[in-house]
Amino acid sequence: MLTYLKKRIQSFGYAIKGIFTFFRHTPHAQIHLLAILVISILGQYLGLSRIEWCIIVACMGLVIVAEALNSAIEYAVDLASPEKHPLAAKAKDVAAAAVLLGVIFCGVVWGMIFLPKIWEVLT
Repeated sequence: MLTYLKKRIQSFGYAIKGIFTFFRHTPHAQIHLLAILVISILGQYLGLSRIEWCIIVACMGLVIVAEALNSAIEYAVDLASPEKHPLAAKAKDVAAAAVLLGVIFCGVVWGMIFLPKIWEVLT
């Protein structure tokens, strides 16, 4: 039982290491963090409801998770296929597309939440 717990704690440590690696070595992750900061400040200023915050945070999580998976796929593809290969390129392109699609859909959701509130402030 002690070995089992030790391995679970060790696995958690690997995940934390992965988070630091992700944010330290992935420029797009840093851009997403900046966007999260801006969106959070705007949300505080506009006084989002609890439900709106839940939706916004879920969207933020979707984009960050998609970017992390994209990065993991890129690392694995680069390791498996250091030379250029059409299938490697497709795998990387589709993984990047997943991030872009997530950002687009989240942008629509954020627009639906933020634009009426911004309009209200401006008028």
